[in-house]
Amino acid sequence: MENIFAHQSGKQYIFGLLIGFAFGFLLQKGGVCDYEVIMRQLLLEDFTVVKVILTAIVTGMIGIYAMRAAGWVQLHKKSGSLGSTLPGPLLFGVGFALLGYCPGTSVGAVGHGALDALIGGVIGIMIGAALYAAVYPKLEKNVLHVGEFGDKTLIDLLGIENVWLVIVPAALVMVGFLFGLERMGW
Repeated sequence: MENIFAHQSGKQYIFGLLIGFAFGFLLQKGGVCDYEVIMRQLLLEDFTVVKVILTAIVTGMIGIYAMRAAGWVQLHKKSGSLGSTLPGPLLFGVGFALLGYCPGTSVGAVGHGALDALIGGVIGIMIGAALYAAVYPKLEKNVLHVGEFGDKTLIDLLGIENVWLVIVPAALVMVGFLFGLERMGW
């Protein structure tokens, strides 16, 4: 079995660790590791989580394509299917609604001492990952390839060669939505 880390350098691991700490710090500072904030989001009373997620999507979308344009990264699309796409979000949503944390916010909440996030979140993530690994061969055979739709992105489906013709309008819509939320006091 090939070592998946064979082509990685120590600098990449350190960089990844620092980015992880920064991400956790920003989640914490943004307030999205707070159980009450998350529950108010689920009740549509507080849109802090939506604001943080949309800001991350805009930043990531622009950042990854800017790095691609600069030749710093290559994108490797993977094919998808309904069988590999639908179960995860459904399970994620159930866990998120029951526990009040997602994987990232549960780890951030543990960082500020939330035992519920440690026991239900982090330990739950490990148990879930072990269960998934245990049933993966059966899922691979019977579920994961149901409804395959290939490796097409929205940009591919639209037939647009210049990715910025999709990215810029999408980013403007999301930023406009963020300003709208702020203007309405949400």
